[in-house]
Amino acid sequence: MATRSIEDLPLQKFHVKMFGITGGSAFIDGYVIGIIAIALSVFTTQFNVSSLMMGIVAASVFIGMFIGGTIGGYITDKIGRKKMFILDTVIILIVSVLQFFIGEIWHLVALRIILGVAIGADYPIAGSLMSEFSPKKHRGRLVGGIVALWFIGYAIAYVVGYFMLPLGAESWRFMLASCAIPAILLLIGRIGMPESPMWLASKGRVAEAHAIVSKVFGNNVSLPIQKAPKKAAYRDIFRNGYGKWTWFVSLFWTLQVAPAFAIGAFIPQILGGFGLADGNSEYLGSAIINLFYLIGLIPTLYLIERLGRRPTIIWPFLISAFCIGILGFTANLELSFITIILLFIVYGIFNTGMQVHQWVYPNELFPTEIRATAFGFATGFSRIGAAISTFIFPMILVSAGLQVTLYICTALFLIGFVLTLVMAPETKNMSLAEASSLNHSNRQKIGGKIPDKVIKG
Repeated sequence: MATRSIEDLPLQKFHVKMFGITGGSAFIDGYVIGIIAIALSVFTTQFNVSSLMMGIVAASVFIGMFIGGTIGGYITDKIGRKKMFILDTVIILIVSVLQFFIGEIWHLVALRIILGVAIGADYPIAGSLMSEFSPKKHRGRLVGGIVALWFIGYAIAYVVGYFMLPLGAESWRFMLASCAIPAILLLIGRIGMPESPMWLASKGRVAEAHAIVSKVFGNNVSLPIQKAPKKAAYRDIFRNGYGKWTWFVSLFWTLQVAPAFAIGAFIPQILGGFGLADGNSEYLGSAIINLFYLIGLIPTLYLIERLGRRPTIIWPFLISAFCIGILGFTANLELSFITIILLFIVYGIFNTGMQVHQWVYPNELFPTEIRATAFGFATGFSRIGAAISTFIFPMILVSAGLQVTLYICTALFLIGFVLTLVMAPETKNMSLAEASSLNHSNRQKIGGKIPDKVIKG
């Protein structure tokens, strides 16, 4: 029987299982960010917390993710995907439980930073593992689909928090500690998962890589291996043509999340129009809105394999800019409520859809030996943008008003449109070796393709 590459296989149950194991990173991220919003509303009734300290608490996870992403990705490329995956999950579990015993506000800040470090490190591990196991024809859906679990985690956090509110003044402790539940489930799944055979092969552990491929997929499956240097340094993500892609991914990711977090501040205004701004219903309403935004992921996860990567990131930037620009232009006018809602919905669908590229591009544009490092750097860089927007945009909203704030968001989306129009590559149906060699200074073409070594089963 002829051998097939691991990247040419049809979708299998194993791929779906890996999707759940790796997607847990995004789920926990969304859950951690969502649950703090409700927990703080109860927490502040017991502790005298200033608005500045509230901002620090809200941004603490992002600070931790910056540290975890920039450092954790590099460590992952050094010691392996599985080891870091299990270590991060254990840290998330322990810190989640410790949040129940918080006595001072600074305890919460410290624990949320540690939690952010673990989650930030988890991102590049998850992306690398999923991309290195995925068939190339389904890689965009499998890797990009992880974004959906962020929104699901965020929405479920609001639902859980909503139903925990009746627990009373101490309910915030149970809310924060509830992060331990998904962490336990993830730890169980990750203990039994295999190491990435591509990572093993890049470290010269070819026999181990072959054994995993044979065990998971059978003896008639081959493993393509890019020719890699014996040792990879952190600075390699900026050398040999990869610096272009490092900054491209970091910038478009930041230009997506910074205005998105700012616009999130306007959600209460929308809920107010629905009559949900009073009482606990606003939390349940926020969960419903975020679940609705998931609609944007459905067509994107289909079109990313049909149309390609470029159109599914370029045009959503432009459409997002158009919708928010119209809202800004009419901010001081009496635009009908239905029109406002429709514009926010269209914006939300396209903005959510294009976020799949936050996982797809960084895992396709870099070779195995620096894939997690590059993804981690981009994760950390984008979290700087998220942290800054969390602080800056509320102040702009108060001092300059809604219209100016919306115009700034529009400008950021337009910059993203120009950036992706000029730089976004097309990697549809490419092997990881081909995609990671685009515009590479050392690229060698043989019949238009990148030569691979192959481990045959």
